[in-house]
Amino acid sequence: MSTPAAGAAILAPRRSSRFVAWVRAWRAGLVPFDEVADAVAGTEEHLVADAPGTWTDVPLREALPTLAKLSPDEIRLVLPAPGDPRGLPGPGDFAGAALLAGEAVIAGALGLIPEVRVHTSGSGDTFETVLWRVHPLPANAPAACLTLPGAAEAEAELAAALADTTAALTRLDVAQWRPELAGALEALRRPDGTTDLPPGFDPRSRRLFARAAVLDRVLALAGHAAPGGAVNNYEAQQRDAALRPLTAACRQALVAACNAPLRP
Repeated sequence: MSTPAAGAAILAPRRSSRFVAWVRAWRAGLVPFDEVADAVAGTEEHLVADAPGTWTDVPLREALPTLAKLSPDEIRLVLPAPGDPRGLPGPGDFAGAALLAGEAVIAGALGLIPEVRVHTSGSGDTFETVLWRVHPLPANAPAACLTLPGAAEAEAELAAALADTTAALTRLDVAQWRPELAGALEALRRPDGTTDLPPGFDPRSRRLFARAAVLDRVLALAGHAAPGGAVNNYEAQQRDAALRPLTAACRQALVAACNAPLRP
């Protein structure tokens, strides 16, 4: 049975994944420039800070021409985590900020990291804006993402990790203290075939992205403590240990899908 949590899990892919997928499709000539900024931002306001040739924050649409000379393969998604910096171009300010954010974009000699800002209106309503902060990458930075798995390997790793983790969570009786997870996992087992990827991505990449994007939200939900103190420290440690391999496989699946070769 579907739950609100399962629905929420389907709706919110990482901002960097949308950025990379749509900007790569634009640079491949598969989508027009006029569609890119709106596709990346959705209903949010997106600004860019420290873009070359600018002196203040500018709307995303005004900053995108900075990337107009890049090929699709020069634009890459990275989803680093503590202990797993794969894809980052060596140590530095960008790498540190990317690890803190958990996501980033590499675009030629530039790195972009989204910063989410929460605002409250005079009437008490809250809304978010996204500021993409641009970092120059070191001139001698190694090529990023060359050792990461392709879509086929990432899909196999994700399937294996999902099976192992589901069994572990069942043994831990996660549904008892986080019942909405059961609905979210069920939604994951029955992907509806929709995808946020633009034209140019092959069916495997679309399938992988659709599943990994849902799973990304499920894992975010699982990482929160259950209401009412239903989880003690020992149970939380067990949960985190069970989820860790799946979290890593999910991140690499999103990277592999968004960075996959594009087809006309």
